[in-house]
Amino acid sequence: MPTGVHLRDVREQLFDAADRVLLRDGPSGLTSRAVTAEAGCAKGVLHRHFADFDAFLAELVLDRVNRMDAQAAALRDAAGTGPVAGNLTGALTALFGSVAVAIVALVTFRDELRARLRETWPAGVPVLTEAAIMIAGYLAAERDLGRLAPDAEVDALAPTLIGTAHLLFADRTGPAPDPEAVRKAVMNVIGPALPG
Repeated sequence: MPTGVHLRDVREQLFDAADRVLLRDGPSGLTSRAVTAEAGCAKGVLHRHFADFDAFLAELVLDRVNRMDAQAAALRDAAGTGPVAGNLTGALTALFGSVAVAIVALVTFRDELRARLRETWPAGVPVLTEAAIMIAGYLAAERDLGRLAPDAEVDALAPTLIGTAHLLFADRTGPAPDPEAVRKAVMNVIGPALPG
């Protein structure tokens, strides 16, 4: 690897490289050497910016969770427009079509990473927990608009939708489920909560 080359926004370059390695090779292929090779920098660059590899991974996970804010805002803004199932299908497909499924596997795969995340994220898998909060917020908005039954249990529906979608998208080596399969799964979960 070349040395002495100035890198701009090193953290972001390393995070993006980690995403690519994670998507291509899975959690077992995600090493500091794989990340720095993918980023085109010397291995020492990662260790100059992070205490160790698990600190890097914890920051990666939290960064990717924070990026969900824009998706959550867009989903909340969709409340009252288009079909509820269509909005959920799009949101779940975008969520699980990203690096999120691979991050769930990574958190499950690495004990030290889970321990580090517990320092700032006390329960659950950060990406899935944040996604459930995002979906629950959207469902609550739709319920307030009368597009879901007044007694719809959004705090139960949201994690059910997240779990269902995660199972649909969990096989990173196979083809992604088609939108109709995702929509059918969404309808199976929210159908009883739809008015009429």
